[in-house]
Amino acid sequence: MTDDALPPPLADIRQDFLGLPEPDRLQLLLEFSHGLPEMPARVAEHPELQERVAECQSPVFIVVEVDADDVVTMHATAPPESPTTRGFAAILVEGLTGLHADAVLGVPDDFPRSIGLTRAVSPLRIAGMAGMLGRVKRQVRDRRGRRAP
Repeated sequence: MTDDALPPPLADIRQDFLGLPEPDRLQLLLEFSHGLPEMPARVAEHPELQERVAECQSPVFIVVEVDADDVVTMHATAPPESPTTRGFAAILVEGLTGLHADAVLGVPDDFPRSIGLTRAVSPLRIAGMAGMLGRVKRQVRDRRGRRAP
């Protein structure tokens, strides 16, 4: 995958990971985990809006909003005792929020495998991040479809 295939925020995140020696990439993932924003109250107070990501071993929930201009906002929650999962969620929240829906839908499905962590974390964890991305894309499609005339 080339960075040209990615929206700029995800390309920057990918380059940050690939620019580090492999042992330091886990530290960067941990830093991302500390930066996962809390879900806003309008979402957190409505668990029925939150989708569980079954591909993740840890309880991860996501909510995607698509505004009238097709701009995406992603929210996620993951337990503090699951820093890898929180880190992956934070990467997606940071990298996808603010993008146009078409850009989100165009993110290559193999993005989670492209950031240089496949030897540092288990394949199950990478599959969890891929599951998050897949669910985000589905939610984007669903929310756009509800607004169609």
